[in-house]
Parts: sequence; C-alpha cells; structure tokens
Amino acid sequence: MIKTLKEAIKMKDVRRKILWTILLLLVYRIGAWIPIPGINPEVFTFGVDGEGGWRGSAAGDFLYILNAVSGGALANAAILALGVGPYITSSIVIQLLTIALPPLERLSKQGNEGRRKLAVYTRYVALFMALAQATAIAISFGMGDSINTALFGDMVPGVVVTLLVILVLTAGAMFTVWIGDKITEHGVSNGMSMLIFVGIISSGTTALYAAFYNVFTVGIEHLTTPLVFLALLVVMFFVVVFVDLGERRIPVTYAKQVKGNKMYGGQSNHIPLKVNAVGVIPIIFAFSLLNFPQLIFSFFPESGANIWFAQHMGTGSWPNIILTALLILGFSYFYASISFNPEDVSRNLQQNGGFIIGYRPGPPTRDYLKKVHNRMTLFGAVFLAFMALVPSVIFTAALGGEGGMLANAFTSIGILITVSVALEFDKQLQGQMLMKTYKGFLK
Repeated sequence: MIKTLKEAIKMKDVRRKILWTILLLLVYRIGAWIPIPGINPEVFTFGVDGEGGWRGSAAGDFLYILNAVSGGALANAAILALGVGPYITSSIVIQLLTIALPPLERLSKQGNEGRRKLAVYTRYVALFMALAQATAIAISFGMGDSINTALFGDMVPGVVVTLLVILVLTAGAMFTVWIGDKITEHGVSNGMSMLIFVGIISSGTTALYAAFYNVFTVGIEHLTTPLVFLALLVVMFFVVVFVDLGERRIPVTYAKQVKGNKMYGGQSNHIPLKVNAVGVIPIIFAFSLLNFPQLIFSFFPESGANIWFAQHMGTGSWPNIILTALLILGFSYFYASISFNPEDVSRNLQQNGGFIIGYRPGPPTRDYLKKVHNRMTLFGAVFLAFMALVPSVIFTAALGGEGGMLANAFTSIGILITVSVALEFDKQLQGQMLMKTYKGFLK
C-alpha cells in the first residue's frame, strides 16, 4: 500500500483526490470535537466512557461501541456524535426490504436510475434512524443531568434545550452522510467506509496512547500490556488479511464458436468465490438485533424485564453467545444467497458457451456451484463467528483487566472493517492510477 501511495502522489489528478479525501476526513474529525450546546460534557463523557457510568450495562456497551466507531465523538458530546451509525442501519434495512418488497426489487434492477432512487430512500431512513437515536440518547442522558440549561439562561426550559440537542445530533448525522457522499464523489474509495475507518483508527490510537502514557506515569512494569496487545493485534490482522484475500477459483472453459468468418471462444477463465464474501454485515446485524432489546430495557433499570434480560440474556452470557453465533451463521447464508445466485451463473455460462470440466451445462453445473458456494459460506460464517466472539476472550486472558480499554478500542468488528477498508482503498488507488495510465497511452 505504501508503494501504491508513493506512485499515486506523483499523478496530479489522483493526488487531488487524495487531498480532497484528507480534507473531508479532517472536517469530520474536527466535528468530532465541537461540543453540542446545552450538554454537560463531563457528565456525558462519564456516562459513555467512565468505569462508573453505564459501562457494563447493555446500554453502556451499545453506547461504547457507537463511541468507538465515531472516534470518541459520542464521549466528547460532539455535534457528530452519531457518526455513520444511522446510515449503516438504514442501508441494512433497505437491503432487506429490497429482497422482501417487489417494488424495491424492481428498482434495484433498473440500473443507475434505480440505484439513485434507492440511495434517496436510504437517506430518508437514515434521517429517521438518526432522529430516533438522538431522541433516545438525549432523553436517557437528560435523566442523568447531562442537559445543561445554564448556557441559555433561566427563561429557557429544559425541554427546549433537549429538543435543540436532538436537532443538533440529527443534523450532525446527516452532515456526516454528506461528507461521506462527497468523499465518494471527489475522493478515493467509499466515503462511508473511510469515515468508519478513521473513527476506529482514532479510537485505537487514543487507547494505545493512554496505555503507553500509563507506562511513563505509573511504572515501567505496565509496558507488558501494550506490547503483548500489539503482538496479538498483528497476528489478528494477519489472519483477517489472509482470510479476506482467500478465494476459490473454479476453472471455466469456453467452447469454440464460428460466427461468420471469425472464431470465438476456446479460452479459459475462472469464477472467483471469496471465502468471506459477505464482509462484516452479518456481525453488525447480529449484534444490533441482540443489543437493541437490551438497550430498550436498560432505560428502565428497575423493571422486571431488564433484570431478567440482564441475568439470562445479557452480554457475555452463554445464551447470548450461542444466539450471536447462530445469527451470524444465519445472516451469512442470507447475504451470501443475495450476492451469488448459482442458477443465474449457470444460465449465463450455458448461454455463452462456457462449461466447468467434468459437469454438464445446466442443472449439474448449478448443483456443483451451489455445493461449493455453500461450503465456502460455511467456512466464512464460522470465521466471522470466531472473530466476533473469541478475540475478546483471548485479549482478556492474555492481558487481564489492564487490557480492557485496548480490547474495547480494537474490537473484532473494528479489525475486520479496518482491514477491509484498507484493502479496498489500495484497490481503488490502483484502479485510479491504471485509468490515468490508459488515458495517457491513448493520447
């Protein structure tokens, strides 16, 4: 990647795209530090990030993950505290509705115009999600005296200040969506992915800085914790990159065809089937589905439902772990069936004169592709379940309580997203450079 960056900077157009990306990411990070008017930042930070706040509860775990993805913006009570969370949720909802609702399915097959309309619907749903999350956060923290009316004077009631906080949080979420769109349009790679990447890296570097600062202020004996964590992190990154780049290549041969005076075909190609073709979507959706009822119940801490849920289905309990693994497996197969259809691939091969050696065109080819794809999906789903549940156990066993902040900063989801976005950024840069090379050759 470093070599690709050096070569890309030498090209004027690509360099301009990189600078646009850096500038917009800088604006996003500045927005992660501008406080919301009417918020008491100390109480807000203590509730999200403090050991005596909501940490350990379902709501605290949810808010801590949201804070890690936003790069600490939520703990800072910043105007961009919600980050890209509402947009991610709305994207997942629209993808599911595209399968369930025929009108949306028809839109998805109408080319650029259909995708543009779906993008508009996604933004509307993101607005609704941002409003709902902002309302829940403002009301829940309002109960903990996070809302501060002193800035506006005694004449302004607390309800008005709460509404202002909701408005600022919602507007900040939609401004984040706008930044992501501009990065996609004028910069390099997908804008939303880059925002998530920067947020995770920011949270991780902050945690590492705190760990090394602790070494210099408390004692050199604490140096083992960050060093062991970095060693384990390198191993985890290597495993993720190895699996993320892994694919099964099914060889395809095209029969020779004579059309007019020319002969076509007679070439060999392959169908690439990635090991982890679905990415981190199954993990995100599984955690969101399980954490949502915990978050709702935690707003009523004295209720019997919250007590029962915390005892029997809370984070870290065996039923929760088993359900998480099963949901990841189920959503992996669901999204894999959306992204790869053996029936369509088999039909396209038959229409173009292609075949897989040893299998007749038609149903035999379809059944073979389905069998191989199911095996690849199973391996990828087991890998995702492993990454979602095991790394935190490994970090805790190796580091004990001292590594808790580091393990929470670099979660399994964060590691998967970081690797995926970095690899995609490298591919996009190489594509931009290749396109400029072709243009220069044609001139």
